Amino acid sequence: MNCLSLSEHILMDEMVTSPESLATKDHTSSVHSLRAGEAGQKPDTGNIEEAESSLRESGCLNYEEARALLGRYEYQKGNIEAALHVFEGIDIASVTPKLKLALAERVQTKKRRSRSFSTPPLSINAVSLLLEAVFLKAKSLQALQRYKEAAQSCTVVLDILESSLPAGLPETFATDCKLQDTLNKAVELLPELCKLADAPREAIMSYRRALLHQWNLDIQTTAKIQKEFAIFLLYSGGESCPPNLQSQMDGSFVPRNNIEEAILLLMILLRKISLQRIEWDPSILDHLSYALSISGGLKTLASKVEELLPRTIDQQEKYLILALCYYGGGDDFTALNLLRELLRSTEDHICVPGLLLASKVCAESPDCASEGIIYAHRAIERLQERCSHLLGVANCVLGLSLTAHSRTVLTDSERVKIHSDALKSFESAGKLTKMSDTNVIYHLCLENAEQRKLDVAVHYANWFLKLEGGSTLKGSMLLARVLSAQKRFLDAETIINVALEQSGKWDHGELLRTKAKLQIAQGQVKNAIEIYTQILAILQVQRRSFGLGEDLEQESGDHCRTLELETWLDLASIYIKLSQWRDAEKCLSKTETISSYSACRLYTAGLLNQSKGLYKAALGDYSNALAVNPYHVPSLVSSAVVLMKIGKQSPAIIRSLLTEALRLDRMNASAWYNLGLLYKEGGLGSAAEAADCFEAAIILEETEPVEPFR
Repeated sequence: MNCLSLSEHILMDEMVTSPESLATKDHTSSVHSLRAGEAGQKPDTGNIEEAESSLRESGCLNYEEARALLGRYEYQKGNIEAALHVFEGIDIASVTPKLKLALAERVQTKKRRSRSFSTPPLSINAVSLLLEAVFLKAKSLQALQRYKEAAQSCTVVLDILESSLPAGLPETFATDCKLQDTLNKAVELLPELCKLADAPREAIMSYRRALLHQWNLDIQTTAKIQKEFAIFLLYSGGESCPPNLQSQMDGSFVPRNNIEEAILLLMILLRKISLQRIEWDPSILDHLSYALSISGGLKTLASKVEELLPRTIDQQEKYLILALCYYGGGDDFTALNLLRELLRSTEDHICVPGLLLASKVCAESPDCASEGIIYAHRAIERLQERCSHLLGVANCVLGLSLTAHSRTVLTDSERVKIHSDALKSFESAGKLTKMSDTNVIYHLCLENAEQRKLDVAVHYANWFLKLEGGSTLKGSMLLARVLSAQKRFLDAETIINVALEQSGKWDHGELLRTKAKLQIAQGQVKNAIEIYTQILAILQVQRRSFGLGEDLEQESGDHCRTLELETWLDLASIYIKLSQWRDAEKCLSKTETISSYSACRLYTAGLLNQSKGLYKAALGDYSNALAVNPYHVPSLVSSAVVLMKIGKQSPAIIRSLLTEALRLDRMNASAWYNLGLLYKEGGLGSAAEAADCFEAAIILEETEPVEPFR
């Protein structure tokens, strides 16, 4: 208090001639109110210590320092407007050269380790006091919601320190004054002010400035800035220009967009966690999971999770995340093994997500479908009287596993029962989720369509489109296929045209392929060929534009290659039916570089040889296709057809091929028709059995979609 009293007398003497009488009055009243101890406010002891230091060094406080001290006192009392009024009286532009000179001379003195004979214009405590005043001015403006001005004021602090200390703030400063603390706060505050001022570009630049310049920030502050920057890059909704990292070594990774820059920052943070430099923050893994999921880097995420120390993350959660990563990356075998290990080592009631995911993975493989049914039933048992929505999801995955299991059973009665149980599971899932889960509605539509309950399937398809609001294409595709099964080709084409108008250019490929098949069904072959040509043109432009093949675009590249292969094969099939064999051969030659060992490609080559009358060559192609994919139903049926034409094979062998095809696809009209022919001409069955097969073939052909429902 003696020190502050002394500073009061000196300030009054120094400021009596100043035209700024308001500052003098404000300071006087503040000191008197301090003496009276009104409202129980006590000044920060740091104010007194810095005032005392400045008085000892220079003998007095000058005008700017007095305002800085008074403004800080008003700010600490909560008088924001009064503090701002005091801070605005500081002419920072005139003081800036002195601040820079004082900082530069201080650094040079520390480097020479000797006392300089030249007296700096300001003491280091005065520099700290004035820079803190500018920072508190920014905080005051922020409190008054004047964000743009606050950002400008905060930038002044960083500009002064950056130009004066290009190598960063020396560590010795931290022991002498509060300069480092002010710097840390200013570096953190500037990006937040830019965001509040609705200046995303400036916010990104300030984040990069905070991380790339040598501010000597502590590791916790740096980690906090890195995390906030990554979150802003991921969810701000804008796209910034890539960072200019000219100082990086040749060959270093330079992010090309917001997502890659966010991934880089989050990976750095995970690395710090692994090295135990910062504490574990689960939200970092959450944000990285999102970033890598939308960019096709799930296997990269798996490797990062595996690098985490055992005590960092719960082992159950680790297994589940890894299983999700491998499943999303297409490695179902590894995902299922991880889930099996998880479910063996944990209590089921605390790992319902693991049971649901395991059932879903098993449902995608007929050989594991029975195991998936067991997992789904266990999940349903654990969820009784608990979350109804999760119980609905469990019933949905049970339906998926039952549908997959139906393809492996041998008797018709058992298959019919399983299909009935699957449909009941989907219906229960719909009721439990209150018909609001799009995934459940989609599978309800799919199951009804496959059981040829087409009117019900149309109802669910329309409900799915209403829930999705046109945000995905699979609903439009499914509705068009169901309508085509009802022979409502014009309605189906209308649905596809609407979807084409509402989707982006790169999403047109699958829609146009369905449209081409609708044209073929209506006998418009020339139109179909033009549409297929349009698909190939889109794929060519897309490949040139994005250079598919890099890690983050691998999934998209695989999809485009698959679509290109299917398009060439569809064109080849058209030319085969038109007996334009040379054109068909050209189309097939285009597929060799895409996938020479594709079962579909080998099957189409067999169709070409069969149409030429080269039955042995065709049979060889079908055999090769089945060697690649033993479950390829068209190759099974065509093999039986060729063997019947050759007439040298046992009818029992032919029947085994057709019955296997029907086991895999009970709704295949061609398999039923050829089985009827075999019964009629081969003597393996009665006339009644042949008639039943022909009747089934006719019914199925009348409700056959232009593309498989799945």
